[in-house]
Amino acid sequence: MYETILYNVDQGVATITLNRPDSLNAFTKQLNDDVRKAVKQASGDSDVRCIVITGAGRAFCSGQDLKDVGESADFGEVLRNNYHPMVREIERCEKPVIAAVNGVAAGAGFSLALACDFRIASEKSSFIQAFIHIGLVPDAANLYYLPKLIGEAKAMELAVLGDKISAETAQEYGLLTKLVSSDNWEDEVNGFAGRLAAMPTKAIGLIKRSIKASWNTTFDEYLEKEAYGQRIAGLTDDFEEGVQAFIDKRKPAFQGK
Repeated sequence: MYETILYNVDQGVATITLNRPDSLNAFTKQLNDDVRKAVKQASGDSDVRCIVITGAGRAFCSGQDLKDVGESADFGEVLRNNYHPMVREIERCEKPVIAAVNGVAAGAGFSLALACDFRIASEKSSFIQAFIHIGLVPDAANLYYLPKLIGEAKAMELAVLGDKISAETAQEYGLLTKLVSSDNWEDEVNGFAGRLAAMPTKAIGLIKRSIKASWNTTFDEYLEKEAYGQRIAGLTDDFEEGVQAFIDKRKPAFQGK
């Protein structure tokens, strides 16, 4: 079904693996399209309650494959046609999305990691805003997310200076949810994804909506959105299960409904 990714669903977790290891999983139009379609497929699958995006081989994603675009390419159109549909699909997804950064995340690969809700990184991973080195601007929503995560000053440093930062530095900057040893990589990613997949999925989607709304609404508008979201959450089966489990003094068995 997919040409440039591997797609697998297991125990409520959909794993999307960028599968161009010979090019360090560099983006082509086909890879953009495959990631977009896979996220959309996972979003619409009631059996999926968490999404993991990772890379095959030794890299997460090295950014745009420059061989896939011509020298005279209109990069604005490349963004509009290839990258923007992909990041929009991730942005609108109401299930938790994890970037499992197993190696270098460069350029648009860095942007892909930023678009996810959580970033788990191997100690062997690194991050670089490679755009400035070829005279371009960080794209694929990179500078929409980065200042919100680490502040304007650090975002400016990374974007303009273009220095590669280690996973440890990314952790210090507040970019990462978790930094893990490469020896425990699969267990750590699977454990974290499994934890999210067992949680009340509808509530997570509403939390995502609320956080995003907080950036561009007035206080009173936010309070109304908050009340609407809480009403929806209170009508879910998971809320009923959570209350009953509390009364029964047991661990809730959420179904994501």
